[in-house]
Formats: sequence, structure tokens, C-alpha cells
Amino acid sequence: MEMVQAKELVYEYEKRDDEGNVIGMNRAVDGVDIDVKPGQFVAILGHNGSGKSTLAKHINAILVPTGGTMWVNGVDTKNPDELMHVRQSAGMVFQNPDNQIIGTVVEEDVGFGPENLGVPTDEIWTRVEESLKAVGMLEYRTHSPNKLSGGQKQRVAIAGVIAMEPKCIVLDEPTAMLDPNGRKEVISTVQELRKKKQVTVILITHYMEEVIDADQVYVMDGGHIVMHGTPREIFSQVKELKKYRLDVPQVTMLAEELRNRGLDIPRGILRREELVRYVTELKEKEEKSHVN
Repeated sequence: MEMVQAKELVYEYEKRDDEGNVIGMNRAVDGVDIDVKPGQFVAILGHNGSGKSTLAKHINAILVPTGGTMWVNGVDTKNPDELMHVRQSAGMVFQNPDNQIIGTVVEEDVGFGPENLGVPTDEIWTRVEESLKAVGMLEYRTHSPNKLSGGQKQRVAIAGVIAMEPKCIVLDEPTAMLDPNGRKEVISTVQELRKKKQVTVILITHYMEEVIDADQVYVMDGGHIVMHGTPREIFSQVKELKKYRLDVPQVTMLAEELRNRGLDIPRGILRREELVRYVTELKEKEEKSHVN
């Protein structure tokens, strides 16, 4: 059974003028199909307004479809009786951690979710400790969230979701407000977590470097899925991505420039080490041909 599955998913909302009158409908998500298996790391890319965040909000039933169906852990999110089940199965981490952190002490904030789920007190504190340990924030358990950096706050927000023990974590542009170090911190935390807890991770982002380890990538534009494949398959199509106003990882772009200058380098290079290896091999071949 898929962890998350959407079939012909549609979400429309009313467009209003300055006086609040309805002047039409806007289709933010239009006929989307996705399949995410348990334990996978799936990335959803797209420029602002592509529909990726609207899609993410369906996975946690913050929004429900106006057409088609979204299933989470086998449950139809349109069923109001299953709302708690859906939200226990899929936890959300938002762009701004300040909108998600409500406690005045880190450990209280992390314990808030399980407490709402009716988890016994002893187990709550066990979960708080394990969750903070999982994101590398245990030493900050008695600190005020206000004193933390952006990356640290985001890790606390992730710990708060982990403490509820969801099977799937949806991260909606979690690094958009962070500096490069904070971004690396959060993404490596999520990767570690996935390995330790075997949770499914769905990452919504427009930072290309964050998705190179994904199992599959969906690209959205105008509410549609316009590309789907592995990171290598997606980033091999530089011109296609540019058409959708998306970049590629810097090393992929450098490799593409070298290809354009005649070097025999494969498309879709994702890591610096890969590029160095190919360039070194080409250099060695050239040196051998001169010797011969």
C-alpha cells in the first residue's frame, strides 16, 4: 500500500475582487497523480505559484480536494471521521518555525503534540527526549525557543512532529528562511531521521541541491505535474527545467557547460566528486593518447 497517493487531484478556490465579490474560480492543483511508497524520500519542485504547497497541504488534510482523491496511509482525506488518523499518519513542518513553535521552553513545545494525542505523561517525556536526540537538540531542551537560531528552531519544529510518531513527514519549504548553513543543518537532520526511523519524507522546495538524494522527484507548473523521475533523470533535462523557471544544482550546470564545450561528460551529474572523477578520467585518457 502506498503511503501517499493522489489520483486526478483537483483543488479550486474562489477568486474575489477588492470588494469581496466572487469573480471566478482558480485551479491551484489540476489533475495531479502521485504515488509515494513507505520509507521513500520524495521531492516536489516548482517555482512560486506552481501549486506545490497547495498539494502539500492536502497530505495533512489542511485542505481537502474539490475533485479527485488523496489517500494517506490508505485513508481518504475527504472523510471527516478520519481526520485525526490522517494527521497522525502525516506530520507537517512549515516554512516559518515561529508559526509552529508555541511553547516557551523547547521540551514543552516538543511535548505539546503527543499531549494533544492523549499519550500518557511518562511516554511523552520519553518521546520528547528521543525526538530531541534525533535532531541533535537534546542539550537545548530547557532553553527558550526565542534564543535559538533559525536552523535550530526548525529542528525543534521537526522534533515536535517526530514526537507524534507519524509514518510520513511533509516539509513545506522548511529551509526557505534559513541561511546556507541552516539549510544544510535541517536537510542532514531530515536524512538522518529517515535512516533511523524509516519514515517517509516528502520535501517541497525550490533549492535544487536539497533533492539530489531523493528517490523520486516531481516537478510542478501551473498546478500540473510536468516532470517526474529520479534526480539524475530530472537534472539531465537542463533546458526543460529552465522552461519551468527552475535551476539545476551548480555542479550539474558546470558539467553541462563543459559538455557544451566538447568534453565527453554524461548529463545529470549531481555531485562534485562525480564531476572530478569524469574530468580526471578524461585527462588521463588524453595524457595516454599523447604518450602513445
